[in-house]
Order: sequence, then structure tokens, then C-alpha cells
Amino acid sequence: MVKVARLKEFYLNEIVPGMIKKFGYKNVMEVPKLNKIVINMGVGEAKENAKVLEAAAKDMEIIAGQKPVITKAKKSIANFKLREGMSVGCKVTLRGEKMYDFADRLINLALPRVRDFRGVNPNAFDGRGNYALGIKEQLIFPEIDYDKVDKVRGMDIIFVTTAKTDEEARELLTGFGMPFRK
Repeated sequence: MVKVARLKEFYLNEIVPGMIKKFGYKNVMEVPKLNKIVINMGVGEAKENAKVLEAAAKDMEIIAGQKPVITKAKKSIANFKLREGMSVGCKVTLRGEKMYDFADRLINLALPRVRDFRGVNPNAFDGRGNYALGIKEQLIFPEIDYDKVDKVRGMDIIFVTTAKTDEEARELLTGFGMPFRK
């Protein structure tokens, strides 16, 4: 709780003035901010075994601190033996304090624990100021107990910002301490 307050304070006192100076905003409300973080975990083998999806959802709940929503297939795809409405994964949308808390843990604790880590891809912006990050294993989070994990799973983490351009979003995430590759 204290860390989150410091992160918001840091945003207001350090990032906002720096971005106003760099991009020449006329109003404080123009400065981009972090809107939400969406964590998605696709679990392909869930169609054969429902227990796999439960284990994935439990891991995600521990990581995010919030109960995930089970995602369903929108279309039937014969090649994947998939029917419309089948459970295929889970996702969590974080906002407010939980979002800042997760961002802090991801940037300062989890990412440095990745093997051979040289930074995250600086080109994974979508053109509208949102950043997507793929993680290959959930074990990088300190909350996950290695002995209780049944299978290593990856996840997608999307940072949704109010930035209009990728350059503004990159500057915002750099201000939060996101370790972009040089």
C-alpha cells in the first residue's frame, strides 16, 4: 500500500513535469497515464482437461491479486478441435492501486529474474500508445511456489495508456522504470 502511494507520487512529481517539458503539453491533463494492465493466459490444453484451466487461473490469481475471468472461444476451428464457447484461457484486467502494485512488482522483481535478461522489446507498441509484453513462464514471479507448479505457462501482459503516440507511451513506461533493450 505504501509502495503504491509512492509510485503515484513519483508519477505526479517526476514523470508528469518531465513529459510536459519534453512534449510541450499546455495542460496537465494532456500528459499520458497508465489506464489499465490486462494479463492474458491462453491455455490450449484446457479443451481436453478442465483441471489445467483451474490451475492456470489459480496461478494468475496469485500473481495478479485478483480473480481471473475464464475466456471462451468466439469461433469454432476444426483444425484445432475447438468449438464455439469452449474455455480456452483466462484473463485479468487491473486498474487503480492493484495495477500500480502489479507494475511495480513486474518491473522491479519479476523481469530481473528472467534468465539471460537484456531488456524488453522496445518495438512492441501498437501505434496507439499501448505496449504488449510476452512472458514465457510464470515462475519469474516470487509469489509462485516452484514445487506447486504443475506446468510452466506463459502469459501476455498489455499496458494500456492514454498516450496518443508510441513515443509518448515509451517515455511514460521508461519513467516507471520499464527496462527497454538498447
